[in-house]
Amino acid sequence: MKDQHGALALESAAWRARAEAHRRRVAGWVEPHLERRGRGVAHPVEDFLFSYYGYSPGKLRRWHPGAGVVLLGADAREFGRDYLDTPEGAVLDVASLMTKRKAAVEFAAALLAATARRPAHFGCFGMHEWAMVYRSQEIRHSAWPMRLEAEEIAQVVEARGVRCSHFDAFRFFTPEARPLNVLQPTRERQAELEQPGCLHANMDLYKWAFKLSPLISSELVADCFALARDIRAVDMRASPYDLSALGHEPIRIETPEGRAEYASEQRGFAERAHPLRQRLLDACERLLGTTRSAAI
Repeated sequence: MKDQHGALALESAAWRARAEAHRRRVAGWVEPHLERRGRGVAHPVEDFLFSYYGYSPGKLRRWHPGAGVVLLGADAREFGRDYLDTPEGAVLDVASLMTKRKAAVEFAAALLAATARRPAHFGCFGMHEWAMVYRSQEIRHSAWPMRLEAEEIAQVVEARGVRCSHFDAFRFFTPEARPLNVLQPTRERQAELEQPGCLHANMDLYKWAFKLSPLISSELVADCFALARDIRAVDMRASPYDLSALGHEPIRIETPEGRAEYASEQRGFAERAHPLRQRLLDACERLLGTTRSAAI
């Protein structure tokens, strides 16, 4: 149902049901994380999305309908300072938000579009995690054992090479590993280099989703979180760490069978990421179109 201004109008029962369904969905991710945090125990897979991306459990829990939706019968105070009261109910103050967020939305749109246009590559075999520990005494996840000795890890890196196009993975490489990468990614070249087969580029769809919140629906944020969570598990299974005690059996990319398994997983994630990337890009373009229309 549309209101008199063309916005989507959600009846109270409908938006309350969506909000509750979202809270139930994310509870399975948030509550175990908070329980572990309370005990001072870290999980290298399940806690990564919270620790690395820095989007709080409380924000992930909160439901937003996205831009252009009137929540019939709602009070803006239920949803926060970014909402306005109307005679029908609460609505997101898109104009105010876009005055602050326009540049960020433009950047996300450009990066998402450039990545979507590029062909997917599946030949990196997750060597970025190996490059992060290559010939170094400092191990990022030191609470967990390695599957191979340090010299064996070095031999795999040197034999396979590294083909990482993602700056936010490359920046964690050891100094010794950086010259071994066939590319030298920088933040400035991000839109030029990111490609849709990259696990980290697809994991980062969650980052762009929460950065767009509350301008996009929380269901889309949660969809991107679910993909990123699955990618993180494969990312660490293919690493030199041994996480079998956590139920994550290794993908032994040092073997032909392991590389084939990794590439298969990578293709599957690229297929799952494609519609999410398009949904995010569509949302950005709608927001920017609204801003341009308002300026005319």
